[in-house]
Amino acid sequence: MLGTQGSPYLEAGTWQFNYGYRYQKSDRHFTGSHEDKEREREHSQVINKVHLMDFGLTYAFTKRVNGSVSLPVLFATRSSPVRNAQREVIDRDLQRAEGIGDMVIQGSGWILDPEEFLKGNIGLSLGVKLPTGQDDVRHKATVRTGNVFTREVRTADQSIQPGDGSFGAILGMQGFYNFFEKFTGFAQGSYLLNPRATNGVPTFRTGSGEQEMSVTDAYLAKVGLARPIPFLEQYGLSLSLAARLEGVPVRDLIGSSKGFRRPGYAIAIEPGIAWSWKGHTLGVSAPVALYRNRQRSVPDDRAEPQRHGDAAFADYLILVSYSWAFGGPGQSSPSASAPVERLH
Repeated sequence: MLGTQGSPYLEAGTWQFNYGYRYQKSDRHFTGSHEDKEREREHSQVINKVHLMDFGLTYAFTKRVNGSVSLPVLFATRSSPVRNAQREVIDRDLQRAEGIGDMVIQGSGWILDPEEFLKGNIGLSLGVKLPTGQDDVRHKATVRTGNVFTREVRTADQSIQPGDGSFGAILGMQGFYNFFEKFTGFAQGSYLLNPRATNGVPTFRTGSGEQEMSVTDAYLAKVGLARPIPFLEQYGLSLSLAARLEGVPVRDLIGSSKGFRRPGYAIAIEPGIAWSWKGHTLGVSAPVALYRNRQRSVPDDRAEPQRHGDAAFADYLILVSYSWAFGGPGQSSPSASAPVERLH
């Protein structure tokens, strides 16, 4: 959303409605950076489909300081293979999870005075994450005991739970700099701190140390360049290209890292297009994965013998953002103050 024309700052007294949408289909399995291609050949891959919407509202107390609240809504499915005693895939089990996620209340401010620094600035933010989302969605799963299959109530997989059951803190940074009149360099980073070790929700897994869900930290960072589209800039259209990193760490910064988690990260290239007009800004981008790595978790390292779990990654994401500034003395195009992506 960076690179559009207009002021990068919200005027004091302005409200801004924010909406974000994320879609991903994760079905490519990795152990470390190695892709387990046999999973696709034998049709045993796990397939996650996630639709995540985020609704937010921001208020500018001054041109320099604002506060926001956001609430995500999740709709997700997870399709897993069902195997017989000979380990052959004979069916698939479908899990569903939906509902509100964990609410975030956040304050943000620009380091430099917006009245003086129109070409570039750095913003910092601090937020609290509230455990408003359900962390123990259940479903009826197909369970095999020997050659006998039964339907039993189990916890849906951690990857599609709407919430994580913990209070947390979100640290954020965003910055921009305009140069050569038409170009905008930008950087953005967010880190979710979750001090709680596990949330007490059973995983129904048999691996040592994996009986409960871990409450994980998460991170996101990207850096890129944007500029208005030549001959179309009068219509508020711009293009962007960014490098993107997101993932879950092996060990949290604060607290224990025990319990079941799938640590790892993905590096992607993110092309995007944005349109901005009279306080409205619409952006669409599609990060395409270049590198994926499922790292060893703490229980993986402590197991005897050591093991290395896998994880399903997406080839690409679809991201849509919309914001509308209203109610203030002027409706600016929030080209550089577009909402930082949430980590839920």
